[in-house]
Amino acid sequence: MSEIEREIASQPACWATAVSRLPEVADRLPTPGQRVAVIGCGTSFHIARSYAALREEAGSGETDAFAASEFPSGRDYDAIVAVSRSGTTTEVVRALAAVDRARSVAISAVPDTPVPDAAGRTIFLDFADERSVVQTRFATTVLAMLRAHVGQDLSPVIAGAERALAASLPADPSAFDRFVFLGHGWTVGLADEAALKMGEAAHANAESYPAMEYRHGPISTADPNTLVWVIGSPDEGVADDARAVGATVVTPLLDPMAELVLIHRTAVVLAKARGLDPDNPRHLTRSVVLS
Repeated sequence: MSEIEREIASQPACWATAVSRLPEVADRLPTPGQRVAVIGCGTSFHIARSYAALREEAGSGETDAFAASEFPSGRDYDAIVAVSRSGTTTEVVRALAAVDRARSVAISAVPDTPVPDAAGRTIFLDFADERSVVQTRFATTVLAMLRAHVGQDLSPVIAGAERALAASLPADPSAFDRFVFLGHGWTVGLADEAALKMGEAAHANAESYPAMEYRHGPISTADPNTLVWVIGSPDEGVADDARAVGATVVTPLLDPMAELVLIHRTAVVLAKARGLDPDNPRHLTRSVVLS
């Protein structure tokens, strides 16, 4: 079994641990009403986008998400949340260096690294750290903790993830040469993350869109070799339109985070079918550290 398969399987337990530890760290996270920026790179950026949308939907305050390299340091935020699994991502360190240290909190898996050292407060989820280059459980564990912090009950989400681990895959990924993931609201970030996982682990041709945007051009590439996977609850008409042009459509039966677990499994199955090592994709390292 690959490292990523072990890490995917451990997600429900990691989420439960994060929720149980939330009372210990809740005072380090943004409070309701604060204007917040959330930054990260790659997978962490996609999780930042999901959290930003969730926090606003919960009525907790205006929340923006940025790729760390694009963070507008001149804007006035009450709090800056930085997410970095390794704690070494250069763009995140640089972004934190440009803001008031007292307003920042870093969420990482590794202490004594540059990102947490640059922040005023830290939250370590070391139990969710990973050996695989491809990130799965750390990112979803961060999101589980943040969902709980805005008031969501994670018990049914964790149960859904257990079902996602036991369920048959909804489609054989080796039957397709194009993968499209569609989200709505906070699941747009998860759709982006799903496409990234398929690309990283399996070198798949994968795209992601806000669901209603799919009709505005991208649907022109859909055909019987296309798998369209809907995450969340966008307009059902989008799925109908994708089917009408010959695509196979997967519609969600689980919470979006549990659905992402199914997608993680799908990416690994496709990687192995293609003779690839899903733990060590070409051209990638665990962290991007710039000179």
